[in-house]
Amino acid sequence: MGFAGLIEQVGLADIHARVLAGERLSVDDGLRLYACDDLPVLGYLANLVRERKNGDAAYYVRNQHINYTNICNKLCKFCSFYVKPKDEKGYVLTPQQVGARVREYEEFPITEIHMVGGVNPKLPYDYYLDVLRAMKEARPGVRLKAFTMIEVAQIQRIAKKPLEEVFADMKEAGLESLPGGGAEVFSERVQGDLFWTKSDSEEWLRIAAVAHRCGLSSNATMLYGHIENTEEKIYHLSRLREVQDETGGFLCYIPLSFHPERTELEQLPGPTGCLDLKEVAVGRLMLDNFPHVKTFWIMNTIEISQTALWYGADDIDGTVMDYEITRKRQE
Repeated sequence: MGFAGLIEQVGLADIHARVLAGERLSVDDGLRLYACDDLPVLGYLANLVRERKNGDAAYYVRNQHINYTNICNKLCKFCSFYVKPKDEKGYVLTPQQVGARVREYEEFPITEIHMVGGVNPKLPYDYYLDVLRAMKEARPGVRLKAFTMIEVAQIQRIAKKPLEEVFADMKEAGLESLPGGGAEVFSERVQGDLFWTKSDSEEWLRIAAVAHRCGLSSNATMLYGHIENTEEKIYHLSRLREVQDETGGFLCYIPLSFHPERTELEQLPGPTGCLDLKEVAVGRLMLDNFPHVKTFWIMNTIEISQTALWYGADDIDGTVMDYEITRKRQE
């Protein structure tokens, strides 16, 4: 029996036909994809879209990650990185220290710096601009991708400027794109339990749309494998798709695998490799207007990420160099 027979056997022949025709899948289609546990079928369908968009190419970037502060007042239950304000283990890198971090890898052919941090209420507006300038000064040819929508919301509050002016200042200082983290899952229920002090989904999407209109591209993420349900994940994907229809500014969708270790949710089992592959596949099939889907090898493992290249992913992120977000919380 070939894949066409297998697809018919699991009841997805109509979805297969729509995928072959390049038609948009519905919310109901997405729910059916999540309900399907035949991973090879999902991978086959997602790979049709992947190859139509990107052939057999797999992308990565030579990049460096920098976290400028671990101090955060959002207190997300799923985070093992942050410390509370006034915690003695908290740190803030000065612009000079950030520049020094960049120069640590000057012998490597790095083309992108990915910088994010906690939402630290004590940092002034000029700090963020100075950090961008310090990185550009240390490595003028590098592409700067920095600040999640959640960080941008805080930066705008302290700037007391329209968001468009904030982005203009950031672009002048060297910012070229946003990483797209902090979206978690677009669900009032999940937010109320896990990250109630953060910007809600509508603010996240609004900031992303304004960034796109200001000439800043971004990625988009979804954190899965905690307390979310299938309907919430499909809603999340559909809202991303709607904004992409309006702006075209999302470059890549990144499903992020939740790591419960050393978080307030460490009693949860965390996602399996099968779920990791399913999230990549469903994301590729639902987000027909996203150019790329990424499997983040640090969170998914190298082995799962290799397999995910057959499940709709065409991007594995990059060399990364340093990564602290899912490391052990400081003791």
